Amino acid sequence: MPRTVVAVDLGGTKALVARVNAETWEIESQERIATRAADGFAAVLEDVAAAVERQRNESTDAIGIGVPGLVSKGMLLNAPNIKNARDINVGEVLGAKTGLRVHVGNDANCFALAEARMGAAKGKGIVVGITFGTGVGGGIVIDGKVFEGAHGYAAEIGHMLLRPGEVPYETDDKRGEVEQYLSGTAMGKRCEEAQSPEDYLEGAVCSFMQPDIYREVAWLCTNLLYLIDPDLIVFGGSAGHSLANHVDAIEAELRKWILPGTPLPKIVAAEIRNAGVLGAALLTA
Repeated sequence: MPRTVVAVDLGGTKALVARVNAETWEIESQERIATRAADGFAAVLEDVAAAVERQRNESTDAIGIGVPGLVSKGMLLNAPNIKNARDINVGEVLGAKTGLRVHVGNDANCFALAEARMGAAKGKGIVVGITFGTGVGGGIVIDGKVFEGAHGYAAEIGHMLLRPGEVPYETDDKRGEVEQYLSGTAMGKRCEEAQSPEDYLEGAVCSFMQPDIYREVAWLCTNLLYLIDPDLIVFGGSAGHSLANHVDAIEAELRKWILPGTPLPKIVAAEIRNAGVLGAALLTA
């Protein structure tokens, strides 16, 4: 029987837990569970451990988990969308519950890794992955390996400042970071008339904010372009796939902000379904 691993893509509202063939990297079985964020991270890990037990088989020897927050050498420093998710050794806790070795990474790093190894950016040297969902996450992959930085949390793109001191809706937190502008959560606050997330970037309901969104994405991509000069920028997450349908509008904005003669960065939509969970599996390789 081929070796298998259990991979977990933990999000702020739901998690995907899958058994993955560690030779072919194909998903053999999977299930989605709710993330009980309001009940605290201990409760979330209890649910994850239970799902791991349901998914594992006799050849499972490891867990790979992507978590939505700052990760440093296996420690979850902070996951702002889950209660009491600070300074937790996820690998140690989950390993004690399951008896398996555990590899922990940031969820957006896992997404970027899967797209760089298997998906839209396969064969590219320098890849930036950005997930636009409940929050905004990011990952940098260089020559097939995640670039983690000195402390493990490089590419926290959602926490980069976009318009310091300004936020496009009422809040006490005035950081003005990317996540406060371009996450699905933020778009919902910016356009309260929307009936569904699809309305944010399609149709007339939220048309008043769409040019602003394209401009803000262009600012973000301009910063990334001059920072690391990527071969490819891959958009993922529910809002990211919608944004990828408007690359022409984003590129038109980009031309206003980049220096003359600078090649436009190539922007594409993610290709891999469940890239986050496959990237978590790849952490165990």
